[in-house]
Amino acid sequence: MNRRVKTGLEVFLEEELDALKKKKIGIVTNHTGVTANLDHIVDILYRRYRLDVRALFCPEHGIYGEKPPGIPIKDYIDPKTGLPVYSLYGEERRKPPLKVLNKLDLLLYDIQDLGVRFYTYISTLFHVLEAVSEVDKEIFVLDRPNPLTGIYVEGPLLDLRFRSFIGIWKIPIRYGMTIGELALLFNDEADLNANLTVIKMRGWKRDMWYDETGLPWVPPSPNIPTLDSAILYPGTCLLEGTNISEGRGTTKPFELIGAPWIDEDKLTDTLRSHNLKGVIFRPAVFIPMYSKYSREVCRGVQIHIVNRDVIESVKIGLYIIRDVMELYPDKFKWRRIRGGKYHFDLLVGTDYVRRAIEEGRDVDGILDELKSDLLKFKTMSKKYFIYR
Repeated sequence: MNRRVKTGLEVFLEEELDALKKKKIGIVTNHTGVTANLDHIVDILYRRYRLDVRALFCPEHGIYGEKPPGIPIKDYIDPKTGLPVYSLYGEERRKPPLKVLNKLDLLLYDIQDLGVRFYTYISTLFHVLEAVSEVDKEIFVLDRPNPLTGIYVEGPLLDLRFRSFIGIWKIPIRYGMTIGELALLFNDEADLNANLTVIKMRGWKRDMWYDETGLPWVPPSPNIPTLDSAILYPGTCLLEGTNISEGRGTTKPFELIGAPWIDEDKLTDTLRSHNLKGVIFRPAVFIPMYSKYSREVCRGVQIHIVNRDVIESVKIGLYIIRDVMELYPDKFKWRRIRGGKYHFDLLVGTDYVRRAIEEGRDVDGILDELKSDLLKFKTMSKKYFIYR
């Protein structure tokens, strides 16, 4: 590739920097808010240009991306800059405090998303839009590539009865939009009415995978070390809702799956029998260093990607769950969370899929029944596209 994509951050620095002069600025970001040269947005605006940055706001995993998943974050002072960091992933707060926003003129949002509904950065975006609307402040969303392209859409749409921080709005698991396009959708479809400006990328095409953008891969969270893990994540993250390890605590999260009580050869043969597109299953034995089955020997499969353009990640995840349930009915369990809800239902966005699997329904048949909703979403979402 001769030319690389320019992110919204880079375009903003070239064309819109004057908009920040004499403004009191807040930045919603983390370790992914960098240029192609890996210069961070806070270092550029606060240290290099000495703009009036007053506050930082961090999503899950923190400003530096070091926090483990699911761990609440408290407000603190950033030791590098001395700026206050307000957590948007605390036990009692998901959106910027209005008293802080009232002291600012505008917000910048610059976080690399994954293109997956239950990846919580988009829920943070939703709540930020909601908050700036309440105090009538301006927000710039600095657009970035969808690592999984802008053309593939998969999985059930969220049923709002199962709305949560891992499912914030009525979109599919894999939604095929950039973070900027999604901001436009949220703002309009959820009637948030924020004073929103999306800073468009240059050079991004809808069929681009992240490694075709010319941009360096910065792991957007601790368990997404590579693009391969990101590609499988929409499906194998569904295993979080079960007692099957999704490979957290290994060097191949979301590529290795298993449990101490699984026969790796039997599961491999069963999964291979479905002829799932774009992947090959290999028998695998691994020891997670943390998370499920920490320091126990797990047996299962490694999923090897051979053609990412035909992979249906959600289908792969559902077949793994169904096959393990059928092979080990006395061992397999769904995980429940506080209040007795099934974590799987919140991830997948409905209880229909879990109930259908329990009834022994074929995965292809389950997904076929969801196709009409996906087609409606594809049609609706196009009006928010800003790239071809």
